[in-house]
Amino acid sequence: MRHHRSGFTLIEVLIVVVIMAVLAATIIPQFTASTSDAKQSALDFNTHSLRAQIELYKIDHNGLLPTLDETNKTLPELLKQTNAAGADGTDFGPYLVGEFPANPFSNNDVVAGTGAACVGAGAAGWQYDVDTGGLWPNNTEYWP
Repeated sequence: MRHHRSGFTLIEVLIVVVIMAVLAATIIPQFTASTSDAKQSALDFNTHSLRAQIELYKIDHNGLLPTLDETNKTLPELLKQTNAAGADGTDFGPYLVGEFPANPFSNNDVVAGTGAACVGAGAAGWQYDVDTGGLWPNNTEYWP
């Protein structure tokens, strides 16, 4: 009389473990970069959206650019309704609904003026050139 045991042999278990280790070694590195990729995508989207809204403001206001509020560190004309001269009114805007978007790498929504001293210092999430309307993330690799 033979006894038939049910279960896996040691060799079968080792083969499954090796296969799982190979799969884990190829898949896990792809997930570790996903956070950085998501932040980069959000940064690209926010930068593009902010630049588009600045251009729309410029078109609506006959070439005027939004001003930089040095006290609140934002571009207030994008967050409220304005008239054709850029003052409080009901003709245009708001161009951004809610709050000014944060730079996802620094989680900072502060807007600073231009200048090498501001870039990458962490004091702001964004850099804004009041003369040209250019806007960049506060990071040396994005500064023109």
